[in-house]
Amino acid sequence: MQKAMLTAIAGLAALGGCNSAPPAADGKAIEQQLRDNEAKWNRAYASHDAETLAGAYADDAALANPGSDLVTGPTAIRKETAAFAADPNLKVQFAADRIQVARSGDLAYTRGHYELTMTNADTRKPESSSGSYLTVWQKQTDGSWKAVEDFVTPGRAPAAAK
Repeated sequence: MQKAMLTAIAGLAALGGCNSAPPAADGKAIEQQLRDNEAKWNRAYASHDAETLAGAYADDAALANPGSDLVTGPTAIRKETAAFAADPNLKVQFAADRIQVARSGDLAYTRGHYELTMTNADTRKPESSSGSYLTVWQKQTDGSWKAVEDFVTPGRAPAAAK
């Protein structure tokens, strides 16, 4: 009887463990991965590397650049980033002011500020702007992080970013 009772208690304890939430993801490590991704992205802009720019996006991603239509999917994003990188006046610098990582460790976002110089399509002269961005990142099956939503909006950078 006592042995059966101990076996039942052990079984219930094991089942109870099945219902517990998975441990929280290592948010600090993920934050560092995203900072590294953004540093790589900044270097790709500086070198006008369209392939690396496009490679930062997941296959189902959406990209909204200032003055451009929303583009989705790898073909449209590749075309958009290639046109961006081909601009001889292109200069982009951005940095995250905030990074949040989901407890599950499969989604995160970076929000920050940017400075941009590019050729104005109408005047054909360099034009500078600044503003904010929000990028939603998703962990891929290979463990890498790719942007799934990337929205850039002109305007004054937040006070904390100045």
